Amino acid sequence: MSIFKVNNWKDALMHIFAAIGLSVILVFIFFFIYLPVTTNHGESITVPDVTGIVLSDLDDFLDSRNLRFEVTVDSGYDANLPPLAVLKQVPKPNSKVKENRKIYVTLNSETPPHIKMPKLVGGSVKNAQLILRTYDLKLGEIKYVSDLALNYVLEQRFQDEEIEEGDKITKGSVIDLVVGDGLGKQSLESPNLIGLDQESAELAIVGSGLKIGEIGYDQEGIAVIEMEEGDSTYTVEEQVSPGAVFKQFPEPGKGMILKQSVNIWVYRPDSISNSTNLLDEL
Repeated sequence: MSIFKVNNWKDALMHIFAAIGLSVILVFIFFFIYLPVTTNHGESITVPDVTGIVLSDLDDFLDSRNLRFEVTVDSGYDANLPPLAVLKQVPKPNSKVKENRKIYVTLNSETPPHIKMPKLVGGSVKNAQLILRTYDLKLGEIKYVSDLALNYVLEQRFQDEEIEEGDKITKGSVIDLVVGDGLGKQSLESPNLIGLDQESAELAIVGSGLKIGEIGYDQEGIAVIEMEEGDSTYTVEEQVSPGAVFKQFPEPGKGMILKQSVNIWVYRPDSISNSTNLLDEL
């Protein structure tokens, strides 16, 4: 007797239940046994970080991890990485993927691109560092020179030569800075004030980085001037004009330091007016 022969309604129900049961078994086998086996269900690979790996080493590196790669048409440049090294990757490191998944990589350019040199002169060293980082340039030597402005960039240099704003330069180049030490000239000479009127003498003192000291007045006004002739020196006396400096201390050409005081003596005969001068107005 055929198993598919239906004699009554009970046999029909048994056939229906048998068909349903068989379908459930087949579905279970397909989704929970066949598919997991054929697709490695539940198994994944952690994507490694390939940033910085050069193209020649990338194939072996990923192949040993059952992964592949493809180079994108995009490119970039990082002076800290070698040419044709990986700059970016998709998927990102530590992502979970299936075996044989393709990793898309962006490579570092072989030739550094050219950019325009930014302006660093006139700003602080800290500001220069930020600008250099923005332009993918490197900070080289910082040379301090005598200047009253502390950490003020006076020159920007490339390969021992001054480079101007807007000049072409490759990314990754090293830029040296010449910077003020905030002290100015510490060693200088006393200016020659003999024969200058009082106002001009005071301006010369201040302009030399020195201070105006004591001011004396005299009715004689005879300046003693040291002269040189060959290997010998001698002094001569010379009458200065009314209102002019005839004596100073320290003497002209003597070594001094910044902000040191200079004393002067001014020829003021009785006929000279006692009107105010520059020092009186300060």
